[in-house]
This record gives sequence, C-alpha cells and structure tokens, in this order.
Amino acid sequence: MNRHKSTISRELARNSGQRGYRPRQAHRLAVARMRATANGRRIAPETWAFARAKLTEQWSPEQISGFLKVQGLAGVSHETLYQRIYADKRAGGSLWRHLRCQKLRRKRYGRHDRRGTIPGRVSIEQRPATVEARTRVGHWEGDTIIGARHRQAIVSLVERKSRYTLLTKVEHKTARLVGQAVTGLLKPFKARVHSLTTDNGKEFAEHQTIARKLDAAFYFAHPYASWERGTNENTNGLVRQYFPKKRRFDTIQPEEIAFAMQRLNHRPRKCLGFRTPHEVFMQSLSRVALQG
Repeated sequence: MNRHKSTISRELARNSGQRGYRPRQAHRLAVARMRATANGRRIAPETWAFARAKLTEQWSPEQISGFLKVQGLAGVSHETLYQRIYADKRAGGSLWRHLRCQKLRRKRYGRHDRRGTIPGRVSIEQRPATVEARTRVGHWEGDTIIGARHRQAIVSLVERKSRYTLLTKVEHKTARLVGQAVTGLLKPFKARVHSLTTDNGKEFAEHQTIARKLDAAFYFAHPYASWERGTNENTNGLVRQYFPKKRRFDTIQPEEIAFAMQRLNHRPRKCLGFRTPHEVFMQSLSRVALQG
C-alpha cells in the first residue's frame, strides 16, 4: 500500500468496529471527526473582528490568543487563528501578509576579528550575572541596522527585561553620530539605564563618552557572537519587517520610525505574560518617580 506500518496501525485503531475494519464505516467515522473538529474551530464574530484588527497592527496569532486569555475575553487558540488566516489567503484575502516572515539568518563566522580593536572596551565577561538574569529594568542592548547600499543606518536599542525598543536614524554610521544617537535616545530614561551591551562595531568607539553621559556601564560582546545580544538581534528582525534590507534608508521619514516603535512597544509579548513592553517599562519609571 506504500504506507508506513504506523500509519496503517493508527488507521485500524481509529476506524475499526465490532466487525473489524470496513472502508465505508472508516470513511463515515473520519467525516464525523472532521466535522467535530471544524465545529470546535468556530470563532465568535466579535473575537474574529478583534483578531483581524490586531493582525493589521502586526500582532502575531499567539499574541492575540494570549492577550484574550489574560483579559478574560472569549478565547481562541493561535493554531485556529493561523488556520483562519490561511483559509482567508486561499480565498484571495490578504491577512497573511501581516504575519512576520521567519527566515533563517546566515551568520558570519571567522577566527579573527578584522574590524580593529576599540580602545578601553570592557568585555561582556565582566558584566554582572544579574544582567543576564533580567531581574530589573535598566540593562540595554544596542546595534545598528544598515540600509540598502550601506547608506545610512538605524540605531536600535532594546531593554532586556521589558523589551522596550528605541529607534532613530543616522545619516552616516560614524562613531560620533551613533554616539550622539545612543545618548539622545537613552538620556530621557537615564534613571533606567544601568548598562549597555553592543557588538564590536567601530561605530561604538565612543563608548566611554556614552557611558559617562549616561552614568552607565558599557560592555562589548565577543566578536561574531550575536547570540550574546539575543534580545537585540531578535528585535532587529522585527524592525526589518518595517524597513527591509532592500529599502534605501535615505527615504525613511521620522514618522515611519515613530510608527515602527509604537507598533513594537504596544504589542503584547508572551515572555511578558502578554503585557506590552510599554506597560512594563513605564511601570518601572513610575516606581522610580515614587521612590524619588
């Protein structure tokens, strides 16, 4: 029959009756199961309307499902939402276009760091273990996202515990402009800046000036070890949804940067108990204000 023995075994176990396995009976049982499953996947109209609205805001099905559950609203599993989305696609709909595309990222590996040595840098090996544990808000990771033809860049900063994200564009990826951008982004939240970890890019050569202005520690990950800044790497992948690699960054307007930040910071995250980065981060700022 050109089928694995386990497949045949499961078919017999599911569809055999008192008189053994009979094809017509097996077909009726299979149809009944299919209808029962389909009935279980029905979504209340108001729930689906909410899900459609949030999908257009780039919420993932898992974020929608988790948020509904946390809020005590009519729930639906993320698998059901995916099935409804792809059914919509087959019918010619466009909801699937709002799903984040998961692509394999190719990482460069090498024996030596050819980008030169940054004077006075402090290795991530000296970073306190409490930073890795995400026990408090205030430890950030930073990177730059490059546009098409390597012209202009986006400075990307993300707080490790809350996943709160800050973005801004720089005309050139120089140490001076990137240093000014990092300081400008973080200075309003100085009370919640205890450390910053970046890669070994030369654009972070002014790390000592940044650390002094923010009164924070500055650490560098090992060369070609992007997983040591996993939160930032994941965030950069999310940012690419708004600014793809083929996009010329000189065409990006400030309103687009603000829009991307708003979307990223106001989406519920599973790792935060389906609260938003904005909620978690701003609550920490409120506590600082009360203590002050």
